[in-house]
Amino acid sequence: MSLKPRYAVFGNPIAHSKSPQIHLRFARQEGVFIEYERILAEPEQFAAAAARFFAEGGLGANVTVPFKTDAYDWVNEHSERARTAGAVNTLILLSDGRVRGDNTDGIGLVNDILRQGAAIKAKKVLLLGAGGAVRGVLQPLLAQMPAELVVANRTLSKAAALADAFGVQACALADLPHAHFDIVINGTSGGLGGEVPAINAAVFGACELAYDMVYGEAAAAFAAFARAGGARTVSDGLGMLVGQAAASYQLWRGFAPDIAAVIHDMREAHYA
Repeated sequence: MSLKPRYAVFGNPIAHSKSPQIHLRFARQEGVFIEYERILAEPEQFAAAAARFFAEGGLGANVTVPFKTDAYDWVNEHSERARTAGAVNTLILLSDGRVRGDNTDGIGLVNDILRQGAAIKAKKVLLLGAGGAVRGVLQPLLAQMPAELVVANRTLSKAAALADAFGVQACALADLPHAHFDIVINGTSGGLGGEVPAINAAVFGACELAYDMVYGEAAAAFAAFARAGGARTVSDGLGMLVGQAAASYQLWRGFAPDIAAVIHDMREAHYA
């Protein structure tokens, strides 16, 4: 068994995950050596895979699609952020052997928006989509005190359920007002496949920042669509990915990584 502290990310699929590259860069900043692996869990087998990982000496793990709700159900206790999100993306081994679940997605998103110089306070924010990705970031966005926060989805009932739970507004994609929002965030499931949301490009007419939660090639279509509609700045979600990872790393090890340096490194290396 390795003497290096052992961490991992669980998902399905998982081969594409950049988490190992990111966390190994964090470890280099800290001046330590760690192991960080990708673990492919089969459907319905997340609990068994996670239990085995910690039984074999794992100290912490990240969780990605489609296991964030499975992780929520499996852990022994939840952070307030995890309870609010109803999902877990970070597993932390406690000193008594129990596992705590946290959710750092919202921190990653908010910090990346602020890092890019865009204010959220007193701004009109639009969230596209109503799935787990959107639910996980709602509370951290609301903590920044936007003037308005609207959740829009193709199926209005799903957006309305989130709106009721978080005290925000809901709208169908087809009914969005044009040139109204300062920040537009794409959290639709289609974004993973590079699909553009079914909205009129004029929605971006007053947009200061159009932000896609996915990164790389998958974000290219949304960026082009937003620019064509008038968005002044566009961003993919690489900074969110690195930011949520940094928050996880700090929860595990008590070390706060330099996020900007890792984002720069990842872009220079084309996410390698």
